[in-house]
Amino acid sequence: MIDFEEELKKFHPSLEVEQVEDNVYKNKPKDMSDLLDEMLKEMKGGRRQ
Repeated sequence: MIDFEEELKKFHPSLEVEQVEDNVYKNKPKDMSDLLDEMLKEMKGGRRQ
């Protein structure tokens, strides 16, 4: 039979998950609208010569 109390004492959260959470919150990943804005700015900048 499993001793849940003993198993809980052994549990340690994965460092990878914590690292990913930190990176996501710090870096604010771009969404589609951000990418489209960048593309439009590049296109407009390329036309001016």
